[in-house]
Amino acid sequence: MSYTLGVDIGTYETKGVLVDADGAVVAMASTTHDMLVPQPGWAEHRPEQDWWGDFVIVTQKLIEQSGIPADQIKAVACSAIGPCMLPVDTDGAPLMNGVLYGVDTRAMAEVRTLTQQIGAEVVLERCGNALTSQSVGPKILWLKNARPDIYAKTAKVLSSTSFLVHRLTGEYVIDHYTAASFSPLYDVTTQDWCLALAPEIVTPDMLPRLMWSAEVAGHVTTQAAEVTGLAPGTPVTVGTIDAAAEALSVGVRDAGDMMMMYGSTIFMIMLTSERVRDGRLWYAPWLFPGQHASMAGLATSGTLTHWFRDQFARELPRDTAFPTLAAEAATIAPGANGLLFLPYFSGERTPLHDPHAKGAFFGLNLTHTRAHMFRALIEGIAHGTAHVIETYREVGAEPARLLAVGGGTNNALWVQATSDTSGLDQIVCDKTVGASYGNALLARIAIGDAKVDDIMRWNPVARTIAAQAVPAYAKAYPLFRRLYEQTKDIAKELSE
Repeated sequence: MSYTLGVDIGTYETKGVLVDADGAVVAMASTTHDMLVPQPGWAEHRPEQDWWGDFVIVTQKLIEQSGIPADQIKAVACSAIGPCMLPVDTDGAPLMNGVLYGVDTRAMAEVRTLTQQIGAEVVLERCGNALTSQSVGPKILWLKNARPDIYAKTAKVLSSTSFLVHRLTGEYVIDHYTAASFSPLYDVTTQDWCLALAPEIVTPDMLPRLMWSAEVAGHVTTQAAEVTGLAPGTPVTVGTIDAAAEALSVGVRDAGDMMMMYGSTIFMIMLTSERVRDGRLWYAPWLFPGQHASMAGLATSGTLTHWFRDQFARELPRDTAFPTLAAEAATIAPGANGLLFLPYFSGERTPLHDPHAKGAFFGLNLTHTRAHMFRALIEGIAHGTAHVIETYREVGAEPARLLAVGGGTNNALWVQATSDTSGLDQIVCDKTVGASYGNALLARIAIGDAKVDDIMRWNPVARTIAAQAVPAYAKAYPLFRRLYEQTKDIAKELSE
């Protein structure tokens, strides 16, 4: 028998799987970590502990629990949250905490400076993306401006996955899908690094080597083998960002396929026949040459349910808190008795790209209970998601198939509200393991033992959530949109 190992580092949890040649999961393991918020608008992880440390813990668990000899693990693939910004020294050691994806808005001054310097249209045409809090380039410039001592010691700038691959293999590589988020340093037309737009940010030697996600980046070193329990020489793939691996795990293969990832954030990836050019959405080459991806994501989604539980349901046992809150909310009629919720607790990513956006409960009265508030929170996330789907429709990219994945798919209220507000049915596959499962397939593709289409056999469709017409949502959605528009100036003044 032969197996592949997939590990994914999420915002709050790391998951790993061992999968056999038929796609059966023979072992699963996980561990948790925190997202650090040292000040408003910042979001960080500790790379040694939260990324590499978690990878080691989960890998050791998988090998121990399965009893599978390490030499039967034929390949390894990992993914992680991203795009992140991590400066490392000449030995690959982190020089600071990893700066997370678009939820971290510390570099907005650099976003404005670079946009004015280069020109918004030039950035969009050359890089495929407007400069936003999701862009890594401005965060590197922030490092240079705000932490010149660290910048001076920086030998390479990595993302989370590239840091893991380096720890395993000693190689500095990055996949094209992740690199496209390093705007304005990546040219989507040439699919290569391009420093001409902003030569002051980095020198060419500071960036990892570009490869495709299913290529072999290198092999497990003796040092990494001693720590992880993997066999020396095991092939390691280039890997990718967690959301892309998650999309692969549920069968996103063809143009028109869209993944809806229910996690700490809502993240959407849609494969398209050609590049989508719109500054409200993100673009990247897909994991394999010749394919295109259009992405969108809310800044906070599942994170909000954690926040609500910790602030308003402290008396509930943590292992049953979410089912209890969902059951309470299910007793409340759609519309939450006139209560609206803006889910912008860390600003908002697509399609607003507004780092000053604020969260809010609006319409509270003395009849509202915790159940109303939790229902309104779920509906607010669904409205934010519907806003993104509406944006896709406006650019002529209507999803043909919507495939749902992630822990939030276990929340029936959340997924149903999302279908009802967006008007789209959702497909849920048999296995909702997520990105680590997609990584296991990537690893097998990398060594030539599988193809992308094998995911349909590995993970068949289990159920469909049918969209229903809900008059309360039809009424609430335009009010949700107006509430943001009519309060965004106040939110900006509060930020200032």
